[in-house]
Amino acid sequence: MDKENNPPEEQPNNPLHGMKLITILELLVEQYGWEKLALKININCFKNDPTIKSSLKFLRRTQWARDKVEQLYLKLEKKK
Repeated sequence: MDKENNPPEEQPNNPLHGMKLITILELLVEQYGWEKLALKININCFKNDPTIKSSLKFLRRTQWARDKVEQLYLKLEKKK
């Protein structure tokens, strides 16, 4: 059977499974605002005229920054 007909794999030990980057970013911006987010993760796309669209573009091509965003999200979720 080809890959297209198989259901997506379950990843019960991956807390980010099924989470879209846009959702994570929107939740962080809602929680902290751009200014505090830029203090927590020092990247220019959060400091200089930040938008969801420009931040997503940067995070999708910059793995280290995406890792930091995902880690901050996980910390936030742990506190809840």
